[in-house]
Amino acid sequence: MADSSSPMLTVSGLRKEFGDQVAVDDVDFELMAGGSLAIVGESGSGKTTVARMIAGLERPTRGTIICCGRDRSVPARSTRERRRRGGEVQIVFQDPYSSLDPRQTARACLDEVLRLHQPDTHDVRRARIGELAEMVGLDDRQLSVRPVALSGGQRQRVAIARALAARPRLLILDESVSALDVSIQAQVLNVLADIREETGLPYLLISHDLAVVRQLTEHALVMRRGQIVEQGTTAQILDSPQHPYTQALRASVPEPGWRPTRQARGPMLDE
Repeated sequence: MADSSSPMLTVSGLRKEFGDQVAVDDVDFELMAGGSLAIVGESGSGKTTVARMIAGLERPTRGTIICCGRDRSVPARSTRERRRRGGEVQIVFQDPYSSLDPRQTARACLDEVLRLHQPDTHDVRRARIGELAEMVGLDDRQLSVRPVALSGGQRQRVAIARALAARPRLLILDESVSALDVSIQAQVLNVLADIREETGLPYLLISHDLAVVRQLTEHALVMRRGQIVEQGTTAQILDSPQHPYTQALRASVPEPGWRPTRQARGPMLDE
């Protein structure tokens, strides 16, 4: 396991422009080895763009991304380098159905990743698939069918297992439970919490759901209009927010016993 006192990920001066629009503006943060960090914000805050740059799906306009001791700010120069980067950082997306190949069974999906990143014998791969299935709570029947035959929660378990198959050093969770029903969401969150406790795998969580942030992370930062407005421990951010925007986000979470009314109106976060 990596030294927990050293950064697994260091982001410095990160900026992303799409034409005249600035999606991410001068973002700096660190994620320690073995740690967990949430990036919180509304849609359009820039949080997913940050995740996509770290994963290599977008190229920064400016700034540096140092992950696993290597600079990921510039494009990979070879197939070998792209494969290595893909093995080091994996991402689990919001919609498991669109991120899975509808023609593949869950078992074939996992075997494909293992053959790419861990080219062992068939028997070794089969054993590893069994380990991954047990880790995320999939049975043999669920491994043997295509995504269309699985529930949303089961599909997301396959997506998590697929990400873990590469033995990544950092796992990005991009709104990975927000599309699930509340009861299924709780089950998948428990799976993710158990995996982190068992493996010590660092998590970078992208979320607008403060309850999810509290359950999965120890540190958090809040983004608004492409910039970080507040960061600290998750407990500090959620229990004693200092920035007015963070306070508004916190106040928008319904308390127990809350009942909607026709006149109810949420906080005007952009005023």
